[in-house]
Amino acid sequence: MLLTLLVSAAGLGYGYHWLHSPMPLPPEGRVYDLPAGQSLGHLSARLHSEGVLKHPRLLRLYARLTDRTHAQAGEYRLQSNTSPLEMLRMLNRGDTVLHQVTLVEGWTFKQALEALHSEATIVPSLKGLSFEEQLQRLELDIEHPEGWFFPDSYRYSRGTTDVELLRKAHRRMVDLLAELWEQRDVGLPYDSPYEALIMASIVERETGAPWERDEIAGVFVRRLQKGMRLQTDPTVIYGMGERYQGRITRQDLRTPTPYNTYTNHGLPPTPIALPGKDALRASLNPLPGESLFFVARGDGTHVFSETLEEHNRAVREYQLQRRADYRSTPPAQPPEPAQPLE
Repeated sequence: MLLTLLVSAAGLGYGYHWLHSPMPLPPEGRVYDLPAGQSLGHLSARLHSEGVLKHPRLLRLYARLTDRTHAQAGEYRLQSNTSPLEMLRMLNRGDTVLHQVTLVEGWTFKQALEALHSEATIVPSLKGLSFEEQLQRLELDIEHPEGWFFPDSYRYSRGTTDVELLRKAHRRMVDLLAELWEQRDVGLPYDSPYEALIMASIVERETGAPWERDEIAGVFVRRLQKGMRLQTDPTVIYGMGERYQGRITRQDLRTPTPYNTYTNHGLPPTPIALPGKDALRASLNPLPGESLFFVARGDGTHVFSETLEEHNRAVREYQLQRRADYRSTPPAQPPEPAQPLE
């Protein structure tokens, strides 16, 4: 009897020690994938076959006795000092490896989908579907997906679907738009938050210089209030679709499409890109002023004008006689104001 007790105690002591001791993993650790539908038994058997888990049956017995058999699917990073017990806790909690994908401000819905589908760790459940089928699978209360997904970096576990990530991005956009709509200036020419979203997408595409967004939004708002056409090139480009090959012509500006703001009054029917927070805020709180025109300066920024005469002079200076170093990318920071002479 005493011998049996001693053997049992020794066994319990060994089991306790083994459960808390680091497994023989390489210094850099290892990443293991537990696919959906597989159990702790599948992973423990694999680890045993690789010489990492010495007593898989003991681990499974302990898991049953402590009601810890549940293991969430995903990737798990086992560090060099990970013990069997700590691994079991990770599997129970679902402490999976997190990946990251970024949706960039100014991208179209198509570009966002391409970015998601370029990640091997994301399940491309929308790939190959028609536009209508994609909307059905997303199950969102929208008629058109453009502009409805907040551009940001999103972390996810292997096996997450594109639908799950887009729904998360959509919720972020809906919440932010609702918040900023409540803080909007009075007298804006929008009948709904959706119209503000459309305007924000245009502002996002019109400039890469963050400090200009408020002023550009102000120009567009004043043009709408005065019944003027927006006449903004990014809407023409969006309406051209696959026909756009890097440049637009005078004929393109005159060719009617639902998105051509040179031929149509008011806003286009949908957003033309994913607007970021700054573009949304600028569209709902534009900079006051009198300017009604702007033209690219050739360094990524714009010249703003109050009258058509001033605007035409700027066009002649910066567009009709472009410099060799003309570019559309702005400097990283706004230019410093000139200092007065002493």
